[in-house]
Amino acid sequence: MAIKSIKPPIIGVIGGSGIYEVDGLKNAEWRRVESPFGEMSDEVLFGNLEGQPIVFLPRHGRGHRIPPSEINFRANIDGLKRCGVTEIISVSACGSLKEDLSPGTFVVCDQFIDRTFAREKSFFGTGLVAHVGLGHPTCSRLSAVIDKTLEELGISYKMGGTYLAMEGPQFSTLAESKLYRSWDCDVIGMTNMPEAKLAREAEICYVTIAMVTDYDCWHPDHDHVTVDSIISVLLGNADRGRALIKRVAPRLADRSTHCPAGCHLALENAIITAPDARDSKMVAKLEAIAGRVLNS
Repeated sequence: MAIKSIKPPIIGVIGGSGIYEVDGLKNAEWRRVESPFGEMSDEVLFGNLEGQPIVFLPRHGRGHRIPPSEINFRANIDGLKRCGVTEIISVSACGSLKEDLSPGTFVVCDQFIDRTFAREKSFFGTGLVAHVGLGHPTCSRLSAVIDKTLEELGISYKMGGTYLAMEGPQFSTLAESKLYRSWDCDVIGMTNMPEAKLAREAEICYVTIAMVTDYDCWHPDHDHVTVDSIISVLLGNADRGRALIKRVAPRLADRSTHCPAGCHLALENAIITAPDARDSKMVAKLEAIAGRVLNS
């Protein structure tokens, strides 16, 4: 199916407190965005960096009010889609499962293992079934731009890595941490799933920047994870994260075609339910997410 028009990129950033406070953000304005999937984590901050439209969403709400299991991931992604967002940069704190990924290191993840169990993980369901491909869950085009930018900024980072998504809100047991290390996972966090899955269903390019704050609990030479220790590293990471966003966003302004990695065509052959069997209420609810294919 051919794309009839190419929308100019609007960059969405999902992150924690402090990440949206980027120097040079112009015309900044918080707005409430409605979604048929419920309440988003917070209002959305609209602005632009060097002329590039950008939208920020605090994943946990301003002041970190919402725990991981209670984040309405579907409303967040649907709401960003309704804002016109075409690419999402997800920035989040995480624990390290590798000796060489010390606190302060950034990991541009390209794979996930989803161990969450208490979250809605798809926009689709009874009455309108779809199966998107997730073999490569992040956007290689976005990752390449971030790779170049991190190198220029002199930030310690690793390109590629597996993010283990746990349910939380508690941190890992020692046995769990050792298990995830045996799976060759690189970092562990609580928020990037089902976020990445939903971004793919919404045909939005998505990339994860995992900012290491601690060694989880497996490392014998480091204290067990505490909130105080995480926050001290997180503050430094936030400074570097803001610098990264400020440099990256304008570089995504000149996309002249839809994503060569295929992110914007994820639903092309994904919907299984026959047109005459589709639930009309589901079709209406999914107008923003899947209207491109449902209305063709």
